[in-house]
Amino acid sequence: MPMHLEGSCRCGAVRFSLDSHTPVPYQLCYCSICRKTAGGGGYAINLGGLSASLKIAKGRRSIGVYRAEICDDDGRNCETSTGERNFCKRCATALWLYDPTWPDLIHPFASAIDTPLPRPPAKVHLMLRYKPDWVKPQIGRHDETYELYPKLSLADWHKKHKVWVK
Repeated sequence: MPMHLEGSCRCGAVRFSLDSHTPVPYQLCYCSICRKTAGGGGYAINLGGLSASLKIAKGRRSIGVYRAEICDDDGRNCETSTGERNFCKRCATALWLYDPTWPDLIHPFASAIDTPLPRPPAKVHLMLRYKPDWVKPQIGRHDETYELYPKLSLADWHKKHKVWVK
């Protein structure tokens, strides 16, 4: 049975829950979108969840959606992301990312989850190409690093490390 996660925003206007097979906060994303909209240490951490299980217990009208503009490295070609970053309109807490390209999944930000989460056996540092100079990643002995995207999906990483919740 998937792990049930409860989450909220900082001001308490939004409360939500969802179920997750992939609740381990292992993936640190240094891209400018995650970092600037949800990151505190120069990165943000997303979990995986089942979109059909999302329940908004409080504050549906307090939720805003941001779709980031994504540009190539030289800034010439830009497009609007299909990813919908949900946040609290009152306190600006990043809540979750939903992308209709993968309609079965939802990606809550670990920072918005109130349920105690499992500790990761290792971490994956991704999108390091976009890390600002002031950020010095704390790379553990068993951690993996990627200039762009990791080799394993969120689900595959959880299965490999035997932390997939059935």
